[in-house]
Amino acid sequence: MNRVHLMMLWHMHQPQYRDPSTGRYVLPWTRLHALKDYWGMVRVLEEFPRLHATFNIVPSLGAQLEEYASGKFDEPWFATAFRPAANLTPEDKSEILLRAFQLNYDHLLARWPRFIELHQWANSQGSERAIQSFAERDWRDLQLLSQLAWMDEEYLASDPVVSRLARKGADYTEQEKQQLSEKQIELLGRVLPEYRKAAATGQIEISATPFYHPILPLLCDTDIARISNPGTPLPAPAFRHPEDAREQLVRARRYHERVFGRAPEGLWPSEGSVSEQSLGIAAELGFKWFATDEGVLGRTLGAGFGRDAAGVPDNADKLYSPLRVRLGERDMVGFFRDHYLSDLVGFVYSRMDAVTAAEDLYRRIRSIGERVSIGRPLTVSLILDGENAWEYFPGNGREFLRQFYRRIDNDPDIHALTASEAAAAAGDIPRNNGIFPASWISANFDVWIGSGEDVVAWEHLHRARDFYAQQADNAAKGFPKAPTAEQLAASYEAVLAAEGSDWCWWYGPEHSSANDAEFDAFYRKLLTEVYVSLGAEAPDVLAGPIKRQPERAVVSPPSAYLKVKIDGRESTYFEWMGAGLYSSDRRSSAMHGRLTLLHEIRYGFGEKQFYLRVDMFSGALAELRDAEFRITLRAEQELRVVIRLEEGRVKGFLVESRDLCLLGPAEVVKVACDRILEVSIAKEMLLLGDRKSLSLGVALWEGGLPVDLLPEEGMMEIQLGEEHFGWSVG
Repeated sequence: MNRVHLMMLWHMHQPQYRDPSTGRYVLPWTRLHALKDYWGMVRVLEEFPRLHATFNIVPSLGAQLEEYASGKFDEPWFATAFRPAANLTPEDKSEILLRAFQLNYDHLLARWPRFIELHQWANSQGSERAIQSFAERDWRDLQLLSQLAWMDEEYLASDPVVSRLARKGADYTEQEKQQLSEKQIELLGRVLPEYRKAAATGQIEISATPFYHPILPLLCDTDIARISNPGTPLPAPAFRHPEDAREQLVRARRYHERVFGRAPEGLWPSEGSVSEQSLGIAAELGFKWFATDEGVLGRTLGAGFGRDAAGVPDNADKLYSPLRVRLGERDMVGFFRDHYLSDLVGFVYSRMDAVTAAEDLYRRIRSIGERVSIGRPLTVSLILDGENAWEYFPGNGREFLRQFYRRIDNDPDIHALTASEAAAAAGDIPRNNGIFPASWISANFDVWIGSGEDVVAWEHLHRARDFYAQQADNAAKGFPKAPTAEQLAASYEAVLAAEGSDWCWWYGPEHSSANDAEFDAFYRKLLTEVYVSLGAEAPDVLAGPIKRQPERAVVSPPSAYLKVKIDGRESTYFEWMGAGLYSSDRRSSAMHGRLTLLHEIRYGFGEKQFYLRVDMFSGALAELRDAEFRITLRAEQELRVVIRLEEGRVKGFLVESRDLCLLGPAEVVKVACDRILEVSIAKEMLLLGDRKSLSLGVALWEGGLPVDLLPEEGMMEIQLGEEHFGWSVG
């Protein structure tokens, strides 16, 4: 086997949530991820001292972490979550009901029965009734559990305060709320010191991103987006401020020197976005290496990386080697993210048990070493978000990481190195003049400039930046009533913050979340601050939203009983009329890259059958090879129907429950797939007991890996009872 150098890069990032005019944090995600992810990610690596990795810390995130660690921060959700229940106003209670349940249901909420109970009560009653009917005990429990759910697994297991509260689970006191509040501030203070400690030992390298996480190539020149996508809509005139790109990098280096004791050698450009101009600036400032995605490498070299059945790519000799990129008079070493392996971690392995997932990833990396030879060590780059993926894993992904790290640690042919170590150990690195301008997503910049909303956002930024420049010029020329240096500094800070990539992430059709309106409002607030800091009124246009409200999931209960012929087709227009429907807006995630093959679910009850229909997006069935539908129904026991497809047709199925596995269950389950998947399940297969609802989830697997599911959060509740056109209860 050829030696493999595994370069793991974990990217730690949250937007700048701190309002520059008030100092208030408009959203709580930096604090919550600091408690759940940032400390634990480096801590679990330290259990394997021989394994080295790179952690990318965005400076604007680090600055927020420093303020949180001081305990002197203004975050309304923190204040509301720990306010005495007797003092809660109706507005406070509304805020709690809005924020408390914004977390992964299966892995963060459902581990506490009391949290489930409160969630169900709030959902069934609605916010207005819940505000009136919840007792002080309910509010206290909801406040504390909403914070406890975001604690790191190690804290939940062994911290004296956190573990005691986790075991208690309900009936919390005001004193216990105060204890958790104080504990959170204590734990927030551990995050950055843990990184400094690991870096001092040489186990980790800390790389940087431009200070406020901007898309550097677009700051340099928005017209560059047309190279990767000639149809990209562009702001007019173009936004061209390479001096801002330089300032974002200068501030990043200055921050890392102050906090971590040395300037960073490596750069993860925001969203893996590169261009010759932006990387040339980075090289001038002293950055030695950068990382981006294999798609950028492919467009740079004119090479494709299609995978075989084992996931080994074409042109593997190019992908599994760094590349020395010539940038004028300087050069930088580039690492290129294995998109396939990284996305397995980010989007697939969460649906598998930890041991199986870790073994699969390890075997895939080892297979690369066994099958690919380039006459020197192979460099496999595993690069992904270090925070958002883990809430989809049981136990926050810690067991998966330990299982994976242990396998790498025990394999003498695979060496986990930092990026700088991997560059030094790579041997004779190939060279190339220049690089294709693109990001890690689809090897273009469409997410940040590809829609009308994006263009409006850039044009607002352009006008604000021009206004600042005009006022700075007035001050430089000594004009009367020109702004002061302090005013100009505050205005420019708002410009730099508004240049961050996070705002345009949520504009356009690609992404949506429960916080869309807040992200939109905060972006416009930053632009407003550009003007207000200089003593001017902001344009009226900044008062109106940029983001159009997205469609949410369409969920409607059954309105009639069904009688369906199971043939994989919509035999008549009326056959599924009255069925319940779950049809999701498939964009509601901070994670980019999830496959969206499943379109919607229809369901309903007959006298003795439960009926299910699954619709896929056009053409999806024809693309599947070796696929399985796994349908889970949860009553008193869990029932799973596993349906094997070949070329879009059913080739067999089985039914599994805790106590049995039926290989030929045609008498109680019927399945057909042609244009749609149709399933009927006999009532006798479901042990209902005293339950008033069933839980349903549909997952699609291909090649032994889960590739999509509905609902995305795992399961949906289906009400029983004749009033819901369901089976009678009791």
